Amino acid sequence: MRTIGHFIGGAASAAPAARTAATFNPATGEQIGTLLLADTALVDSAVAAAARAFPAWAAMPAPARARVMFRFKDLLERHIDELAAIITREHGKTFEDAKGELARGIEVVEFACGIPHLLKGEYSDQVGRGIDTFSMRHPVGVCAGITPFNFPAMVPLWMFPVALACGNTFVLKPSEKDPSCGVRLAELLAEAGLPAGVFNVVNGDKEAVDALLVHPDVAAVSFVGSTAVGEYVYRTATAHGKRAQALCGAKNHLVVMPDADLDKTVDALMGAGYGSAGERCMAVSVAVAVGGVGDALMEKLVPRVQALKVGPGIDPDSEMGPLVTKEHLAKVTSYVEAGLAEGADLVVDGRGLKLQGHENGYFLGGCLFDNVTPDMKIYKEEIFGPVLSVVRTDTFDEALNLVNTHEYGNGAAIFTNDGGTARAFDYGVVAGMVGINVPIPVPIAYHSFGGWKRSIFGDRNVYGLEGVGFYTRVKTTTARWPSGVRSGAEFVMPVLR
Repeated sequence: MRTIGHFIGGAASAAPAARTAATFNPATGEQIGTLLLADTALVDSAVAAAARAFPAWAAMPAPARARVMFRFKDLLERHIDELAAIITREHGKTFEDAKGELARGIEVVEFACGIPHLLKGEYSDQVGRGIDTFSMRHPVGVCAGITPFNFPAMVPLWMFPVALACGNTFVLKPSEKDPSCGVRLAELLAEAGLPAGVFNVVNGDKEAVDALLVHPDVAAVSFVGSTAVGEYVYRTATAHGKRAQALCGAKNHLVVMPDADLDKTVDALMGAGYGSAGERCMAVSVAVAVGGVGDALMEKLVPRVQALKVGPGIDPDSEMGPLVTKEHLAKVTSYVEAGLAEGADLVVDGRGLKLQGHENGYFLGGCLFDNVTPDMKIYKEEIFGPVLSVVRTDTFDEALNLVNTHEYGNGAAIFTNDGGTARAFDYGVVAGMVGINVPIPVPIAYHSFGGWKRSIFGDRNVYGLEGVGFYTRVKTTTARWPSGVRSGAEFVMPVLR
């Protein structure tokens, strides 16, 4: 049992709080910590620390900021096992999956190390006689990140390394379900030489979120989480004059063409559908079997789902760990019951799973539905659990229409050996990230992550060049030196001569 506080102004903070919340080990159901929930006053202190630190940090040369990122990257790599253990203990995902999450986050830190090049401006000389014009990117100020439970390291690492490298200061509000990783990241940043106040962590719930969204000194807000909350965050932040990006829910389809290699397709569906217990915004939750391939697909898929090794994340033999909380387990289970009630065929039922020695853990075995139709709740809504639905269509066009008419457009994939079909899917699909024989097309760090439709609010994706654009604003200067100034005042609109 430990008390989890905050990190403000370069130091850990564990001042008594009026409200607290319990944190649990999902594999055992046991309480492992008490979280001190931030109130508005504490959020104010974190923002004030970030605001005080901003002028000096923004004025620091970009190569000096990059060197802090280099040292931070080294510390992340050296502490990867420790950080993965923290994630496994509080979130429940397998240890190797937690290490994979960290590796993808470290890629963004590595990208941020190149910030001197990324911040290079544009210069045009002699745009008029003796007149030059140049544009530079400047930091926006104090930034806030509101991050979800499913990636307590990776998603924060998608945000703050780019923000900090660009010269901003940052306040992170992690999920209250698995808050310890955010504080540990702050400690490693301080060890890397980040000045006090440049990066702060406030742990809390809606009160802390609302305080950040309306705070007059917060310039930009990044959010990753559910669509309902994301829309609220985006609209509240923008109504208070902030730039905002909210990356939200998903219902990712994987279209299986008749010519697809079914063994490789099933391997992909198992990892993408059941990895991290399906608690990924890029998880594949719908397999669309095209043109009669459904029976052959199910013949290979069913035994694999039945044989899925479910267990605590610390067990190296586990392929899938528990769900994050007791309440989330109940919510996902209710979706399975809804699918049955609406007439879908529950071919593999993972409910009621009890593991010896972990009877109170939040475990749900892999669930597999067949003959799911677009009018069903389990098709329309994001489940965020180990539930895979198979929908059958006669044609490619029907399958593509399914993807394109869904309200979410985060990611979509197709498995085929035909280049023309793959190209038609890539060109025609209405989704922000596309996989061709790749089930989880999360872009590499020097590209950018973001969906379409109701999977995103705001016009900037996260990390990559899109992230640099979000965390900076452009200043354009037009200069003419006195020797080139003509005598006498000019009272007409300046034009090029």
